[in-house]
Amino acid sequence: MTARAASRPVGTVTRGTTNPNRLRRMDRWIAAAHGAVLRRASDPVAVDLGYGAAPWTAVELLLRLRAVAPHARVVGVEIEPARVAAARPYEREGLVFRHGGFEVPVPGRPTLIRAANVLRQYDEDQVAAVWERLCARLAPADPVTGSRGGLLVEGTCDEIGRRHVWVALGPEGPRTVTFAARLGSLDRPSDLAERLPKALIHRNVPGEPVHAFLRDFDRAWAAAAPYASYGARQRWIRAVRALTADWPVTDDAGRWRQGEATVTWESLAPRS
Repeated sequence: MTARAASRPVGTVTRGTTNPNRLRRMDRWIAAAHGAVLRRASDPVAVDLGYGAAPWTAVELLLRLRAVAPHARVVGVEIEPARVAAARPYEREGLVFRHGGFEVPVPGRPTLIRAANVLRQYDEDQVAAVWERLCARLAPADPVTGSRGGLLVEGTCDEIGRRHVWVALGPEGPRTVTFAARLGSLDRPSDLAERLPKALIHRNVPGEPVHAFLRDFDRAWAAAAPYASYGARQRWIRAVRALTADWPVTDDAGRWRQGEATVTWESLAPRS
């Protein structure tokens, strides 16, 4: 292998579609779920992997993380050199852009890697290897501080960020799956099926756990219809609360009020 081939970024160029504020729901969840780890880290580095044709998501990630971890730094990583060049004028204290891919070309091991709408174009059988590679780059768990280590957040959303589903992974692998939505945009929770991450989107068929989960979520949503008179948020809270009887929901009403519901990865993982 030549030196040039050895240094070539790992991955393929994405469509690059992006919009300001598209990842606000994911960022809000990251700040709540991972803010304490970022604050405790001596050098909290977050990577916006595959930020796209414009740098908006990286700029916004810095602002949102610094609200909970003032020393956080963000590195935007893109595999398309022209996109990196176009983003460079937006660099500032705490924000830089680098050419690269799944090898994550940053010194050390980041506290956070966010990969939104990146794996959508890959085949399902490629996802596990990408996850493994990215998780190996995360900051390790620290038994002294009790930190579970860095976090990889990988998922998919619609073009303006109304509907989003993501998987959270630690150095050891996948932990949870979060469903998040602007509740006024939903007819039923299963509307989120079209935004399932690549690891799950082809598993929304009878016999697979994610299909059963969305079926039960729709039933709970229908049963909570009387609460719609108090607003979609109250209906969502009631539906998620009903889900806890049969599914390992890991968050609480504070997150449900944000239009979120998080369950363990093991409960939705593909059966084969």
